[in-house]
Amino acid sequence: MTQPLLLSGRYLLTLDAAHPCIEDGALLARDGRIAAIGTRAELAARHPGVRALHTPHGLIMPGLVNTHTHAAMALFRGLADDLPLMEWLQDYIFPVEATLTADMVRVGALLSCCEMIRSGTTSFCDMYLFAEAVAQATEQSGMRAWLGEAVYDFPSPCYGEPANGVRLTRDLIARFRQHPLIHAISVAHAVYTCSPDLLVQMAELARQEDVLLALHLAENAEEDQSCRERYGSSPVQHLERLGILGPKLLAAHCVTPDAADTQLLARRGVKVAHCPQSNMKLGSGIAPIDSFLQAGICVSLGTDGSASNNTVDMFAEMNVMAKIHKARRCDPLQVTAEESLHAATLGGARALGAEAHIGSLQKGKAADCIVVDMDQPHLTPLYNPVSQLVYAARGSDVLHSMVNGRLLMQDRKVLSLDEAGIMAEARALAGHFARVAKKRQA
Repeated sequence: MTQPLLLSGRYLLTLDAAHPCIEDGALLARDGRIAAIGTRAELAARHPGVRALHTPHGLIMPGLVNTHTHAAMALFRGLADDLPLMEWLQDYIFPVEATLTADMVRVGALLSCCEMIRSGTTSFCDMYLFAEAVAQATEQSGMRAWLGEAVYDFPSPCYGEPANGVRLTRDLIARFRQHPLIHAISVAHAVYTCSPDLLVQMAELARQEDVLLALHLAENAEEDQSCRERYGSSPVQHLERLGILGPKLLAAHCVTPDAADTQLLARRGVKVAHCPQSNMKLGSGIAPIDSFLQAGICVSLGTDGSASNNTVDMFAEMNVMAKIHKARRCDPLQVTAEESLHAATLGGARALGAEAHIGSLQKGKAADCIVVDMDQPHLTPLYNPVSQLVYAARGSDVLHSMVNGRLLMQDRKVLSLDEAGIMAEARALAGHFARVAKKRQA
């Protein structure tokens, strides 16, 4: 167990309705949990002699929750930009992924973990290849994660034939069932890469094991048209006919749902991972998040992988989420700063079925939090902390990061990982991927 730590700052933004923001606030982390919350003076008096970390201009807040990413794709950052989704995937990403090894994925995941820690993310949901290597990197980083092996109809460089992917997922779930920070999930890549039988298999596995099912859903117009031609329905309706829609389904993107699809997602309690920057960059469109929120759908926020974003900075994602829907509707009241921050914290926790443990700072919850340095020109003056975090703050403003009571970063120095060594490994791999991509272009 880590030793108790009294974390204090100018503001403590709890996102708890009972005590939303405490000036000169503090929290006591003990045995991985939040043992107390209050003012700095109050907690210091009640807990004398406890190790303290005070940031005079700091804003303490819940760690951000990234509900959709592919961590190891940090290795492909900038490799194939300015392309439509299907060309990007089929002509560049799938070919370079076919050459991946477990060790490559480990390096890519470590690189992404460094970036996430540095930019305020404490929990993430990952669906990719060589999930055990991602788990190894996550464990090394000290972060909290939900992760699974992406299964699809064609052979994988990790497990070979699809049937092996189903077995691998079951083994992965058993292996991490009791892990304090890593939760294995079931992953079906997408409607356009998985047959109905495979989708049903992965959904049934998730039900049997009582874990999350994650997939890409309704990502762009091409996917929607293809699904209608093959199955006579939209991607959302296709999953409904297969009996897959439900409260333990985390659907990433959801750009193309119409009003009927939206009501169906709401009735079934499906959770949505909104990835606005990736959808913008790939020209996929803008998800109808305002309609989702009005329908009562749980909306969370994800960065997608660094090959299509090109960062995993959740502050940047919050900023875009709170602006893009205003522009889409020509209405400045659409998707407020509060709704965007909620999607990145409590909304993300709820999407992962973890709202009882993370997403807000409350006594008894996990001590997963970050401290933002508000002593910056672009954060001065400060009238409304929530607006400032969403519209002005950057991932680089995060000073300290804590997960389960353990400091992963202090004063911008990542404590759990060798950043320089990881970046050197990533650079060494870049030549290989560049050669593969160049061969595809030729």
